[in-house]
Amino acid sequence: MKVLGIESTAHTLGIGIVDEEDVLANAKDMFEPEEGGFRPREAAEHHYKSFLEVLNRAEQESGLEVSDVGAVAYSRGPGLPQCLDTGAVAARTLSLKHGVPLVGVNHCLAHISIGTRTTDAERPVTLYVSGGNTQLIFRNQGRYRVVGETLDIAVGNAVDKLARHLDVPYPGGPEIERLAERTDEIFEASYPVKGMDFSFSGLVTELKRSHHGEEVTANTFQEHAYAALVEGLERAMAQEDVDEALLTGGVAMNDRLRSMIDSMCGERGADFSVPNKEFCMDNGAMIAHQGLRRLRDGDETPVSAEVLPDWRPDEVEL
Repeated sequence: MKVLGIESTAHTLGIGIVDEEDVLANAKDMFEPEEGGFRPREAAEHHYKSFLEVLNRAEQESGLEVSDVGAVAYSRGPGLPQCLDTGAVAARTLSLKHGVPLVGVNHCLAHISIGTRTTDAERPVTLYVSGGNTQLIFRNQGRYRVVGETLDIAVGNAVDKLARHLDVPYPGGPEIERLAERTDEIFEASYPVKGMDFSFSGLVTELKRSHHGEEVTANTFQEHAYAALVEGLERAMAQEDVDEALLTGGVAMNDRLRSMIDSMCGERGADFSVPNKEFCMDNGAMIAHQGLRRLRDGDETPVSAEVLPDWRPDEVEL
């Protein structure tokens, strides 16, 4: 079966098409505000205006038309309500127009799903890090469990807050990484790990009040925040007696975080997997693939179903 997936949880509109064997298309367009962070209503308007263009690109990449797919999947949550609604309306419209099943999927689990599909990971502890989520997730006894998570803001949100303070254009992650690469210097700051949970807001406030240069500030953030993530991940692996780690989500594109986890796993004799960067950021292919998995289990979503902005991965019925 070929499934079309629509991703619209935040700043990215993505449309992907997959089948059992291949990712056939993975088109996307990101909303970029003129200044500061993005506003949900403006992002939703961007998704609405860009939808046909991105859909056409997905059709061109795959060599298919929407009428060729057997189902439509969409991000039902978690995410920003206005952005979720835009994707949901588009998905319902395509489902009704072409008479194919509709399936709303959990955005967080879609990140894990595309990770296990495109890597050798089988039963990992997943560190899922993005602008809106920071969670340690492990599937055991047929259910996903969140074994650790942020207690305040997500690490990607923390990056963006620091980037705005340093007057770095949105999205701030790539530039923060480039600034950090220019120095080895760091200064002592809060260490945001609490067992297997995290707290990043205090670290960001502390760095914003410091009087160090932007390069040292960026490097200090990365060395403290990402080391805390790795420590939490290692504890979760030890607790669950697992020798596999999967890193996914938008922040997973950061090379420093990747190298830290790779070193930790090497010392433990564990396997470390991370998808290609195009599958770390929000994308439609991961939604399509998770939709394919749910449809194989006989799961469909009524057209009348509402979006779920606060839908946690441990609330998903499997």
